Amino acid sequence: MDPKKENGADDAVFFVKSSTSATDLGAAVAHAIYARKNITLRAIGAGAINQAVKSVPIAQGYAGSRGHRLAMRPAFFTATVPEGEVSGLSFVVFDEAA
Repeated sequence: MDPKKENGADDAVFFVKSSTSATDLGAAVAHAIYARKNITLRAIGAGAINQAVKSVPIAQGYAGSRGHRLAMRPAFFTATVPEGEVSGLSFVVFDEAA
């Protein structure tokens, strides 16, 4: 996970790797929800996508007790790397209760 990438004051973009802890990412997503950030998880590869998807119900576990109801909207994206272009999945995570 690379939480350092922030597009703007209200954006939180997390680049997820297969080695990312889903629990740590879930906690980071929950904290971003508390701060009313626009959250995007970006993942390339099956392992990274798995960790990104697992982090959302973990975040729901943290945020649910505060009245938040999380949902996510998946989309494909294309990234350019030295070897060429690769496809990945991005997940916009948002609070349905807000």
